[in-house]
Parts: sequence; structure tokens; C-alpha cells
Amino acid sequence: MQAERDEHDPSAAGSGNSKNSTPASDKHRGITYPKPLAILAGVVLAIVGLIALQQIASFVTPVFLGFNLALAISPFFHWMLRRRVPKILAGTVAALTVYALLILFVGLMIWSVALLIQELPKYGAEFNDLYRNLLEWLSGFGITQDALLAQLQGLFNPAQIAALLQSLMGNFGSVMSLFATLLVVIFFIFFDAVTFEPRMQRVRVEQPQVGAAFDSFSQGVGRYWIVTTIFGLIVAVIDVIALEILGVPLALVWGVFSFLTNYIPNIGFVIGMIPPVLMALLANDWVNALIVLAVWSIINFVIQSLIQPKFAGEAVGVTPTVSFLSLLVWAFALGPIGALLALPATLLVKAVLVDANPNARWINLLISSEPDLNPSAPKPERRRRRGSRPGSSEVGDAAAG
Repeated sequence: MQAERDEHDPSAAGSGNSKNSTPASDKHRGITYPKPLAILAGVVLAIVGLIALQQIASFVTPVFLGFNLALAISPFFHWMLRRRVPKILAGTVAALTVYALLILFVGLMIWSVALLIQELPKYGAEFNDLYRNLLEWLSGFGITQDALLAQLQGLFNPAQIAALLQSLMGNFGSVMSLFATLLVVIFFIFFDAVTFEPRMQRVRVEQPQVGAAFDSFSQGVGRYWIVTTIFGLIVAVIDVIALEILGVPLALVWGVFSFLTNYIPNIGFVIGMIPPVLMALLANDWVNALIVLAVWSIINFVIQSLIQPKFAGEAVGVTPTVSFLSLLVWAFALGPIGALLALPATLLVKAVLVDANPNARWINLLISSEPDLNPSAPKPERRRRRGSRPGSSEVGDAAAG
């Protein structure tokens, strides 16, 4: 009898299942926040993963760099496919294009370092004068630590810097090993690229969220490299012109350094600014050095901080703090090249662990540069029209989709 009353009494049935029912707010809540213990475990696993990654950085670095270069050149590859170029030929041309750019890139680095090795020892006398002036200035503050200053003199002596550059040039075998690995990785990436799109189409069907996350990552990283390269060239050309006007020696070398350091987020332009400012101080005077400092800072700030983000769009969708922390983390894990790959590596981790997981998307509220601060309200259920068959609206929605 009790079961019969429950069958005819909706309120009784509702009260009987109240313990197992889910509140409407929980049912429509799209974000699940993890417990503190889960967060702590995730942090520990991340630290262990970074330490393990550091041990195999010599393998991971060229592989990940190759994937990034392939993503950067992928618009050209897809452009050839749209022009009905055979897939094998398009992949070969794209790989050869990356090879040519890498050879040009390495050639510029070798030329710059060789020119520095040749020119820096010529400014030994100027450096000694600068050193004596620094001693006199420090003596006004009562600083007489001659031993420390002697060490600084040996550290920043142009001859010592030239010797350091020569040792870097001498470590040619490891550089060529990394370069050869990178070339092989790029070849196989474009060899597989001709059949990769059908596989991604299947992933988008089986796992739409994963497919969307990887599509967003590939498009964002490709756009990031293209925009960064274009604006790096623009900044380098303007810097060279400004340095030539100001009479700073080795202006072309500093332009190459400006272009290379443009790939390092947040602090790249500061690193690229130090050598030309020091050269202006050695070759000219402190007034010229201050002018170089001011002009360089204005040029790079206006272009990289104000203009470039408007073209990059959502390619780099993280806050400046996260960008800087990613620089430190990936430089620790992957070495100097990790500084160049910091943002793409962070975007890959974000795509895999955050964007592809609905329960982890709340992290975007903390790290995204443009977070969605207006949570979407649950959609009200549509009332079924009187006389319509059960399930007709769902069938219609499926047909429309």
C-alpha cells in the first residue's frame, strides 16, 4: 500500500528520494573545484615531472622545437594543399623551407659571434678607463673591496668575453648534434603531416573537447611564432637604424641579438639591450649610452608591448606573471632553449591539462589573460508542445545538428 501511495503521490516520491537527489545548482554547475590534497599532489607531480624532464632535455628540446617550427610553417603547407599541390611535394617543400630558415638562423648567430670575437679586444683600453672611473665612483661611497673589483674586472674584460665566445664556438659538436636531431624530427613531422588531418578529424568526432583544445593550441602557437618573427624583424631593423644614427659600433650585430632575444618573453628586450648600451659606453660616452638606453627601451616597448599584442590576439592567452614564471620553469627544465620555448610549452600543458578537461577549466580564471568572468546560466528546459510525441524535439535537434 505504501508503494501504491508513493506511486500516486509525487510529493512523497520526491521526499523519498531527497537524499539521493542532486540540487539544481549542483546539476548545472559546470566547474568542479578539486580538494586541497589533489592540488598538492598535482604540484608534487609537476615538480617531479620537471626534474625528470631536465634529465632528458637533450632529447625533448629538439623534438619540441621541431614541432613548434612545423606549426609555424603549417599555414604555408596548408596553402600549398589548397592549391592542389601533391601532399608529398607540399611536405617536402615545407620541410626544406624550415631547413633554409634554420641554416639562415644559425649562420647569423655564427657571423655575429665571430665578429664579436674579432672586435671586442680592440676596446680593452676603453674598458680600463671605464674600470678606473667606476673605482673612483665607488670610492665616494667608501667601497674599497679591491679583490672583488678585480674579479669583476676579470669577468667583464673584453678579452675574457672574447675567450668565452671562443669556447662557445668550440662546443660545435653538441650544437651540430642538436641541429641534426632537429632536422630529422622536422622531416618525419612533415612526412606524417600528409595523413595527420584525417586522424585529427576522427579525434574531433570521438573527443570533441580534446580536438578543440589541440586545434586551439596549434593555431595559437603557429600564430605566436609568425607574429613574433615578423615583429622581431621590424624591431631589429629599427634598432639597427637607430644605433647607426647614434654612432654605436657593430650595429648589425646588435640588430641580430635584438631579433633573437625577441623570442624570449618579458625580459628578452632587456637582454638584447645590455650589449649595445655597454658598447656605446665603451666606444662613445655615458651620454650616448643613456640615449641608446632610452631609444632602445621606447622602440621595444611601443612595438612589443603595445602594437604586437594587437596582432598576436589570443595566441598567448596567459597573464604576464604566468608568462614570466613559465620562462623560469622551462629554462630550468630545458636549458637556454627552454627560454625560447617557454610560452609554447606552457600553452601545450594548458591545452592538455586544462582546456581538454572540463573539470579543470576553472584554472583559466587564474592564468588566462582574458578570462570569462560571467558564468553562463543554465539553459531552461523547453516545454514540450501539447500533442507532440515524446522525443520529437531531441530528434529535431539532432537532425539540425
